[in-house]
Amino acid sequence: MSIRFGTSGWRAIIADDFTYKNVELVTEAICSYLKASFGEDKKTLIVGHDSRFMGEKFSQVAAEIASRKGFRVLLCNHPTPTPTISHAIRNQAAVGGMNFTASHNPPEYQGIKFSTADGAPALPEITKRIEEAIENTPQVADADGGSIEEFDARPEYLDDLKTKINFVAIAEAKGRFVYDPLYGTGRGYLDKILRDYGLEVETLHDWRDVTFGGKSPEPSEKQVGELIEAVKTKGYTLGIATDGDGDRFGVIDSNGDFIQPNHLIAILTDYLAESRGWTLGVARSVATSHLIDRVAKERGLKLYETPVGFKFIGELINKDEIILGGEESAGLSIRGHFPEKDGILACLLAVEAVTVRGKSLTEQLNELYSRVGRLESGRIGVKLDPEVAAKLKEKLAHEPSEIGGRKIENINRMDGVKFIFTNGSWMLMRPSGTEPMVRIYAESEDKQELEVLLEQGRRYLLD
Repeated sequence: MSIRFGTSGWRAIIADDFTYKNVELVTEAICSYLKASFGEDKKTLIVGHDSRFMGEKFSQVAAEIASRKGFRVLLCNHPTPTPTISHAIRNQAAVGGMNFTASHNPPEYQGIKFSTADGAPALPEITKRIEEAIENTPQVADADGGSIEEFDARPEYLDDLKTKINFVAIAEAKGRFVYDPLYGTGRGYLDKILRDYGLEVETLHDWRDVTFGGKSPEPSEKQVGELIEAVKTKGYTLGIATDGDGDRFGVIDSNGDFIQPNHLIAILTDYLAESRGWTLGVARSVATSHLIDRVAKERGLKLYETPVGFKFIGELINKDEIILGGEESAGLSIRGHFPEKDGILACLLAVEAVTVRGKSLTEQLNELYSRVGRLESGRIGVKLDPEVAAKLKEKLAHEPSEIGGRKIENINRMDGVKFIFTNGSWMLMRPSGTEPMVRIYAESEDKQELEVLLEQGRRYLLD
């Protein structure tokens, strides 16, 4: 098979393509890259896993291979969030980290996320080198001095969060919260730190289930029904959720409404500019709401647009050029944090914003709308038959002047094809790198027009 890294690592179905043999190949290739980049001296590598099936076994195999190559391996002793591993890489001055996780994918998947020495997801030029090394079936020479040490990354990660969140204000407000880790790695992290400050927290699904209750551990509106019901029936201040490896967020307001990630990113951009007095830029991916643009303009912040994939936002975090970077797929990080999306941090910032402002997220969003205007965003996936898929590249290479009667003002080819219309609405068509499918994103000031835009995008692809 051909092993390819996507926007966030390599993922495959367990026992189909995700096998011990392929784990060995990927680990050898990563060791080969690290040896070539950092030399032969003894180096530290963090290895962890989420709560998926066989996570401990796969991570142990990787640790044993890396130790034989001379690496000092810090092997996490319990399911560990990806952002926690990012913190550990920097805190331990490691050359990188491997986390065995398929993030929010269905339970039959397993995967590997590889993070570089700065704690960021590996950039495309690095993953390309790893893929080439896999194809060449590398055999990195064994070396002396390697070791495997049991490692708990949680205490220092939680201590770091305490320096970035206003827990004094949160504790004084005495809010009540319900948290759903979706059987994933966030349990014992997000709920623990809130309880450490004396807050009442109910935790749903507070045990390991490698089937994730028979569904994907994704904190999307359709997957957090129990959390929404708990908020509605028990009067919690907020409902909060994280995905399987803790890097994505989901937030339920006190009225039981699911807060769209696009909206929370805009709210938190506004809140951080106000509460921290930060005046740097703000970043969003090409698929993320332009509501962030409007907040940035009103607050006098420079706007950065990036390709999809948090690694690109992470570069701006590293350069200290932005106060917040976010993606519509529920990922964000902030200034002074590390260059990896962090769902635990995002949920805590939502808690802080509600606490400090004394207003629900819905109230804050409506106030934002009154200042910068309302935008409605959405996305659909369009599966293509082989004949249409074969012609997709040619189709998207066209330069139409209008779609559905809407005049196109600009075409952005940063990542996929983004049509920006003269009325300010837009549509992005972004092909999947792994299957015959195109994701269509769109945004408009009117909800009905948004639905029309998405349908016109679908027709444009299939006509």
